[in-house]
Amino acid sequence: MASSSSYLPLSFSSSIAIFRASPNIRSPPGTPNLRFWKRGRSAKATITEPKVSAPSKGPPRLVTFLGKGGSGKTTAAVLAAQYYAKMGLQTCLVIQSLDLMSEVLLDCKIGSSPIPCGDNLSAVRLETTKMLLGPLSQMKKADARLNLTQGVLDGVVGEELGILPGMDSVLSLEALEGLTGLLGLNMSASKKTIEFDVIVYDGISSEESLRMVGASERARWYLKYIRSLAEKTDSGRLVAPSLIKLVNESVNLNGASGLDVASSEMWNAADRALKKASSAFLDPSRFSCYLTMDTSNSVSVISALRYWGCTIQAGGQVYGAFGFSAESSTTSCSLAKEKLAPLPFENLPYVSTNYPVNWEMALNGLSNGAQQLLLGANRDFQSNVLFDQGEKTVTLFMPGFDKSEIKLYQYRGGSELLVEAGDQRRVIHLPSGIQGKVRGAKFLDRNLVIRLG
Repeated sequence: MASSSSYLPLSFSSSIAIFRASPNIRSPPGTPNLRFWKRGRSAKATITEPKVSAPSKGPPRLVTFLGKGGSGKTTAAVLAAQYYAKMGLQTCLVIQSLDLMSEVLLDCKIGSSPIPCGDNLSAVRLETTKMLLGPLSQMKKADARLNLTQGVLDGVVGEELGILPGMDSVLSLEALEGLTGLLGLNMSASKKTIEFDVIVYDGISSEESLRMVGASERARWYLKYIRSLAEKTDSGRLVAPSLIKLVNESVNLNGASGLDVASSEMWNAADRALKKASSAFLDPSRFSCYLTMDTSNSVSVISALRYWGCTIQAGGQVYGAFGFSAESSTTSCSLAKEKLAPLPFENLPYVSTNYPVNWEMALNGLSNGAQQLLLGANRDFQSNVLFDQGEKTVTLFMPGFDKSEIKLYQYRGGSELLVEAGDQRRVIHLPSGIQGKVRGAKFLDRNLVIRLG
């Protein structure tokens, strides 16, 4: 039997932070809240925290946080954005919610265009009704060149169109691509106008964010079947060439005009683009996903563990976890850290909205480990899928799930394994040496070991 996956935690140098007394900033549990009182003329601090050097700038990095409602996801996003800005990185906080928490924390009115909220810090609120107009305009321009709808599309008034379920995720992904270029798509509707080093995304919900992470790979599944219908049916051969030309001309995936490219090349270009986009979420230098939790709430901690497994199912990686709570204790933090091991875990200073937030004090409350984690310190990600051809086993690392919540399916003669868990599906392509029917499975320390033969 194959051994369980080996995952090594990222170790940080220990340090003691200095906190100043504040009505709305509390020290993370386990770290002394040092206050200095004047004795005579002055008192000097004798303990200092090692400085974290400013990161070198590279391609834009997308950062997001996952957690259940009330776990501090939005607060962590604003805190992270403030920290990146303080470190000299051009930062944009992207909000996709009607919740005004971010405006309260930043003391800044946030609109549908990036506005300055401090040194190196901008914020923008994604409004789907307005984002819909961009892609529609691109399609109208493409149709004008191709003359496919004979002017019918040009008569569509974008302001009269409403938002349907699912549009929020698709259009927000397009907007984020315009800010980061993360997916590597040549989407002319998403050309960047402002250069940012870091984009901190606070989405509608953790579930919607996970849908975005897995969207590119799932779109490939649909593309495969749609192409089959387009090439193997009479109606498909009649209609598909015009539609694929319109999409190609609008998005311009291969950089060439749809008038000069064969349909087969357009299909291939779309598949290559989606494959490249799906792999981008596994690059920690471009995409960092963190968990947040209220360490005093056991449900919040368990939910964070589940989101870890769901992120893996969606096709991403979790970089680390943060916990903070108004009533957190050293014991509860230790228990949370133990549950999430070997994932790197750090506490954040609790930030209350009862008073205007003093962000200087809040940022001074960040431990050295938390800063390193936010900056994306080097960390080795081991594969969440391990193959043992000798034992003919596949080992899947699936934190947050138990065996009863996982369903396995096999198609195409046993060359693939479809795994369903956490309302997500992913396909495991099996090496030729262990292809075959599933003979059994068991759970060993968060790892599902599947035996084939």
